[in-house]
Amino acid sequence: MIRLLLAEDQGMMRGALALLLGMEHDMEVVAQVGRGDEIVDAALFARPDVALLDIELPGRSGLDAAADLRTEAPDCRVLILTTFGRPGYLRRAMEAGAAGFLVKDGPVEELAESIRQVLRGETVIDPALAAAALGAGPNPLTGRERDALAAAVDGATIADIAAVLHLSESTVRNYLSSAIGKTGTRNRMEAVRAARRKGWL
Repeated sequence: MIRLLLAEDQGMMRGALALLLGMEHDMEVVAQVGRGDEIVDAALFARPDVALLDIELPGRSGLDAAADLRTEAPDCRVLILTTFGRPGYLRRAMEAGAAGFLVKDGPVEELAESIRQVLRGETVIDPALAAAALGAGPNPLTGRERDALAAAVDGATIADIAAVLHLSESTVRNYLSSAIGKTGTRNRMEAVRAARRKGWL
């Protein structure tokens, strides 16, 4: 049996996925979580073969959790399953060690076959998304620029961001200014929106 972990914050979607995948003759859902910061502990406890992770989860993103799993549970293959098919997300997922990236609107039979493929060591990527990612180019933001933008999401002040990132206010201003320039926007909130739209954040 292929042991599965599901990480999805919408309870109805998580339950439906568990039910449908549990009907496959060779699959068993051994863990379900609704938060990104619960993924690693659940994986260490349940020892799944494949983890299906949503990206936008409370507590910690599925992309960050995928990188954690690569270190903490290296035998667990990761398949990102998301509503948001953004090219930047695909690139980040691959960098985090994910074995697959699919959007949620496909049939469950296709998902089940993709799970079997990643378990065999293959990489599975939504074809339309792969083409879009190739055309989009790499993420121009550095890690620190992404951190500064992420900290600015809720309209935090420069002082707030500096405190969270343990940086000086002038350094934060430099990172935000650079991020604004790279996203071709006029201010940090526009930069946040543009970076999110492209999957860079």
